[in-house]
Amino acid sequence: MASDSNMDREMILADFQACTGIDNIAEAITLLELNNWDLVAAINGVIPQENGILQSNFSSEASQTDPYGPHSQSEATAPTPSAPPSSASASAASSSSSPPSSSSPAFCPVQPSRHIVERQSRMLNFRVEYRQRSIEVVLEEASTVGDIKTILETELQVPVSKMQLKGWKSGDVSDSTVLRSLHLPKNNSLYVLTPDIAPSASTSQSSAQQGLSNQNYLLVISHREAQRDYSLNFPASKTIQEVKRNISDLTNIPVRHQQWDGWPASASDDSMTLAASGISYPCHHLTVSRRSSPALNVDQTDECTDVHMVSDSEGDDFEDAPEFGVDESEIFGMGSSSCRKSPMMPENSENEGDALLHFTAEFSRRYGDCHPVFYIGSLEAASQEAFYGKARDRKLLAIYLHNDESVLSNVFCSQMMCADSIVSYLSQNFITWAWDVTKEANKARLLTMCTRHFGSVVAQTIRTYKTDQFPLLLIVMGKRTSNEVLNVIQGNTTVDELMMRLMGAMEIFTAQQQEDIKDEDEREAREMVKREQDEAYRLSLEADRKKREAQEREEAEQVRQEQIRKEQEEEREAIRLSLEQALPPEPKEEGGEPISKLRIRTPSGEFLERRFLGSCKLQVLFDFVASKGYPSDEFKLLTTFPRRNITQLDPAWSLLDAKLFPQETLFLEAKE
Repeated sequence: MASDSNMDREMILADFQACTGIDNIAEAITLLELNNWDLVAAINGVIPQENGILQSNFSSEASQTDPYGPHSQSEATAPTPSAPPSSASASAASSSSSPPSSSSPAFCPVQPSRHIVERQSRMLNFRVEYRQRSIEVVLEEASTVGDIKTILETELQVPVSKMQLKGWKSGDVSDSTVLRSLHLPKNNSLYVLTPDIAPSASTSQSSAQQGLSNQNYLLVISHREAQRDYSLNFPASKTIQEVKRNISDLTNIPVRHQQWDGWPASASDDSMTLAASGISYPCHHLTVSRRSSPALNVDQTDECTDVHMVSDSEGDDFEDAPEFGVDESEIFGMGSSSCRKSPMMPENSENEGDALLHFTAEFSRRYGDCHPVFYIGSLEAASQEAFYGKARDRKLLAIYLHNDESVLSNVFCSQMMCADSIVSYLSQNFITWAWDVTKEANKARLLTMCTRHFGSVVAQTIRTYKTDQFPLLLIVMGKRTSNEVLNVIQGNTTVDELMMRLMGAMEIFTAQQQEDIKDEDEREAREMVKREQDEAYRLSLEADRKKREAQEREEAEQVRQEQIRKEQEEEREAIRLSLEQALPPEPKEEGGEPISKLRIRTPSGEFLERRFLGSCKLQVLFDFVASKGYPSDEFKLLTTFPRRNITQLDPAWSLLDAKLFPQETLFLEAKE
């Protein structure tokens, strides 16, 4: 019955906001409570109608269509309270000063289609991105996804059959899906894909932006009040709203109370991704502070803020209320107004890094900023950081296990974990990793991680501790074969005892570390000697190889030169033989023709003698000398006195013309 009552009030609240145009949820709830959740009375209190048109129509409609409905005619005509709150008076004054019109957001139709208890359709805003275009679509939540595509078909000239509408938080949806079933916020951002249509050249820029969406942005966010900077990495696909929610976890400033400086003018919608927002890549600087709201007169930093004093917020802030630890029953005034403690770690977080970010932010909110630096990452990464570096850089791993259901948690955190001496000692000597085991799902996840990294004994040890023995601080030391849990410190301890046990663990670790450093130094020395020997051996092999290659090249050159010389000699011999065979026969002395007797002295001192006809050409003499191994291109033929170079004469001259008749002595001389 309580859930039905909550649902009725939710419907009444939605109808009241649709008719009056009041977006402030707290103000709307206040006005409804002043009228005992009588919808018609609350509407008449905000929007006075002339001649009682709204009353008569609502009452007649209710009596005709649903005579047994929750609002009778007499109830519908109940007088309005005479002293509404100031916000309601302001709304009423603004409404009465100007006549209602169909374009005014505060105008409620005089003829509702059904009894007002039936939830009226909200108007949903859609910003649809397609390539370089942005289309604004406004539809009732009773419409379907296909209705959006039909409108986009007219605007984009893209057939519905080739259009894929993406960006739904619930995954892909069909064209027949009703928007109300998706539980969408008021403002939504979608994008259109057309894989069957080739992109034009004009889309190159948008393609480049889409390629940028695979990158990461570094956002340097300054918290103005705390005078503290956060350097956070976000993928480009993250939306501005998601960034603001993460900052809400870190700074304890709800999204609706955040005031930002540094967002570009193009980042007009929180549903935009970082890639499309126009921020600087790869690093962008922002500033966040808490926005003061005139509607609130209580301290914003109070943990237990009354739900009826919520400041101005948009419709999507209302839908996101459960993320800030506010139950729906509390929003509608049905739950307890006492403070609810936000969990240290969300249940079923996607990855351990996000869970640790939330843990750190909540720990700072509860116990202050003076606390150990918790490692943001998986247990495996923390173990790698602590155990598997160089021996001099290794540290102990301190695993802090928190349980909100233990009465010792607050005392241990505020007095032990936040003590300056403990914080300093842990920061210098330990890698501190934390986990919240309040939720069974998170505890089971921790046991799985411990079994994987430290073995089943550690997991079984954690299982043996009862809730009232938490929190626990496990001191783990990395060893060669396996990791060892040196100490398990329970929550019922003192600062001095905690420090003593941490120092005791450090003594054991230091002794082991010194041995590891010695072994590592010896190993590095051996490896250095081995590297030097290997390098010397390599250089020796390199020198031998170069020497062998030079010798082989020299031998190959000698063989080649010998081959060339041999070929030249064979060629010269062939030429000599051919010249020798082509010489005319030596004439006899008894012949009637004039004969010239020539005597030729070689460079070796030998003499060549032969008879030639006086009419014989000088070329025959040259061929004769070449046939004996003295070609004219290497040797010159000279007379004794007067000294003449016969090889410079015209080979067509006869011996008579060259005055080598009847006899002459010549000598051969090598040319330079």
